[in-house]
Amino acid sequence: MTFESLGLSPAMLETLAKKGFEEPTPIQALAIPRLLTPGPAVAARARTGTGKTAAFGIPLIESIGPERPMGKAPISALVLVPTRELAIQVTEEISSLKCGSAPRIACVYGGASMGEQYRRLAQGADIVIGTPGRVLDHIGRGNIDLSQLKFFILDEADEMLDMGFIDDIRTVMEPMGKDVRMLLFSATLAPAVLDVVRERAGDIEIIEDSTDTLPTELAEQLWIEVHSRDKLEALCRIVDSEEDFFGIVFVSTKVEADRLAGQLAERGYDAEGLHGDLGQDARERVLGKFRDRRLSILVATDVAARGLDIEKLTHVINWSLPHDPESYLHRVGRTGRAGNSGTAITFVTPEEYRRLFLFRKISGKTLKKTEVPDVRSIIEGKKSRLAAKIAAKAQPAGEAEGAEAIAAPKDTATAAKDPLELWRGLAKELLASLDPETALAAALSEGFSDQLDPGKYREITDISVDDTATSRLYIGAGKADNVTTRTLVTMVKRLSGLSDGMIVGAEVYETFSFVTVPFKYAEKIITEARRAGGFPQVRRAVPRKPGQGNEGGADRRPSPRYHAGADKEGAPRRWKAEGSAPQKPWAGAPRSKPDYAGKPGRADASSRPGPANHTGAENRPGPHKVRVPRPKKFSE
Repeated sequence: MTFESLGLSPAMLETLAKKGFEEPTPIQALAIPRLLTPGPAVAARARTGTGKTAAFGIPLIESIGPERPMGKAPISALVLVPTRELAIQVTEEISSLKCGSAPRIACVYGGASMGEQYRRLAQGADIVIGTPGRVLDHIGRGNIDLSQLKFFILDEADEMLDMGFIDDIRTVMEPMGKDVRMLLFSATLAPAVLDVVRERAGDIEIIEDSTDTLPTELAEQLWIEVHSRDKLEALCRIVDSEEDFFGIVFVSTKVEADRLAGQLAERGYDAEGLHGDLGQDARERVLGKFRDRRLSILVATDVAARGLDIEKLTHVINWSLPHDPESYLHRVGRTGRAGNSGTAITFVTPEEYRRLFLFRKISGKTLKKTEVPDVRSIIEGKKSRLAAKIAAKAQPAGEAEGAEAIAAPKDTATAAKDPLELWRGLAKELLASLDPETALAAALSEGFSDQLDPGKYREITDISVDDTATSRLYIGAGKADNVTTRTLVTMVKRLSGLSDGMIVGAEVYETFSFVTVPFKYAEKIITEARRAGGFPQVRRAVPRKPGQGNEGGADRRPSPRYHAGADKEGAPRRWKAEGSAPQKPWAGAPRSKPDYAGKPGRADASSRPGPANHTGAENRPGPHKVRVPRPKKFSE
């Protein structure tokens, strides 16, 4: 099967050739011909990383055409995705497939400027890609008109079902015309998702790739949480913990490849960089050294490593999460080949937690969390390997020599067969004045002190995500603010949409509190609390070191693992209302709902509760009721 046989235009074939696409993936071969011709709704079972974005992106571009008149025109296609990261990724991929100035693409998602998105939509967009919540916001404001829509695509539909977006999807579909063609792409075809399509489209043609297997089954896939500043230290520890590390470290840019290769070389590792700026001679020289194992670490960009086939790689290290799932699969697939096992490790910073779940989904098996090796285990492992090498070195000589052999004079041939012969004379001199244990310890210290020195490693900052993929949050309000366990859990539920069973470890102290949530929701809770206003500070908790109490809190009882942290003045940060005496957390005016007829509604100043407007009982000091705002969807 070739792209030419799918009936694509010459301009599209030229674009695909420039991108390096030689033949369609199975899901592309199934979907593209169907979507190029009129027909029923299509539901495609396609795992992320199989080229499904191009499977619907190519037909969309072909249907719209390479040129469009200037000015605002009706939207032809709407693509809904569950997260802002996927929205950006899909936008970039479809944009790279364009053959001309059209189609014009607009990407809308929560957390970005509404005004900037409005301006982009006002200029005219043929394809809109976005998250359900933000698309609804624009529909309500009249920025998006779906009355003449031709295609409606649900990408990662199963993920949107899991995240509770089904009702939002139905609401988005209400203003659409009857002739819209619905396309659904999902790793699983859950009945609930298919029902949404049937409600609108009736008949559905279901297609799936029967050859949809993973190329990474023999590779153990791990991820490590680490701050950006600690990545080099973490990489060095991983390399040192292995007896024979032989792997590729994937980075995003050419500059990063050169910098990291230089830093590793300065630390004494056999490492070089490979990227697109290297000439052919330099590239072949580096690859030759790596294949011959004169290099143990190759730091490479995705483009430079394309097409590499290195046998018996022990490790693939993702210095950071790749830009798209396809790259992840290609990287991981370079180890664990031809029946050999391998390990793929991905460094994940706190800023990348949300994106991690896309890659966990395509890993084919559990992408397990692991820890950076600790210094003690690394040193002990080195000692064990050193002892084994010394024993192996001494064993042949010991077996070859009996009592008679020791007494007999050795000729040149015998000395050549004994690899220790050059050292025996020096050993006798040392043993004449030193006891054997002291002599051996001094020799080891002289030869291996650099390798076994724990001082060469520096401390790595811990991050408060535990082995069960949960995150511990610090909340800057406690008993002094009338916070109870119940009100604390209620606040987290409303901000995140989590159920009671997913919120655990709530601890309320005098001036601050802790709570544990699934780590993929932690950033959402922090962001929503900051946006809402009237909330105490919410941030990731700092793991408490042994013997360290809760800093700055009035209640000195230690938390099991975490401490509250402190602001610049050394005291826990407290929330205060503008203008007068401190209020209790989460008190103040409720947030008004948006007025979709115009701009977002604002509560009238005279109606806002506050010190200037309080009368009677409200003016008297006392606890305020906890106010919890309506949450937004997770993707926003």
